[in-house]
Amino acid sequence: MSIFHDRGQNAVLVIDVQNEVVEEAYARDQVIANINSLIERARKSSVPVIWVQHSDEGLKIDSQGWQIVPELIPLEGEKIIQKTFRSSFDETSLEDTLRDLGVSKLFICGAQTNNCIRHTSHSALDRGYDVVLVSDAHTTSDYEWNGHTIKAKDVIDEQNDNLSNCSLPGRLGLAVECSSISFL
Repeated sequence: MSIFHDRGQNAVLVIDVQNEVVEEAYARDQVIANINSLIERARKSSVPVIWVQHSDEGLKIDSQGWQIVPELIPLEGEKIIQKTFRSSFDETSLEDTLRDLGVSKLFICGAQTNNCIRHTSHSALDRGYDVVLVSDAHTTSDYEWNGHTIKAKDVIDEQNDNLSNCSLPGRLGLAVECSSISFL
């Protein structure tokens, strides 16, 4: 349904599942297992898997913390996008990669829900893509804000609710459990 009438392909976008990013993430092991399951099904169906790695002053390129977690292994030929902003689209080659692959629908998973997942999901919708947020394949950590502890589970639930049946003209956002996703 996206606004890209000349495209019809799906892609899985795995965002920031890096050692330091998910070190203390909520339900880390289960989320990574769900991401692995999603990736396996995508690969079997020839759906491209695109990886995103964040870097900043505290997360240096090529450091151990910057590396993708060892449970997830990009295959040779799978695109890896490096970014420095919350949205995977800002000042990266993601848009060009998606255009070249003919992608109109993104299945988004990874970390941090309240930052890069949120910003990338909304940026994708704003740019005309259909977005499926894989509801049990993204995570974040508890954090402090304005003197309050924000619980990771609440952030995840809120983002799933926010993307559930979120529509803009010509495109749709959904939150769907990993086990319900089929690429066939």
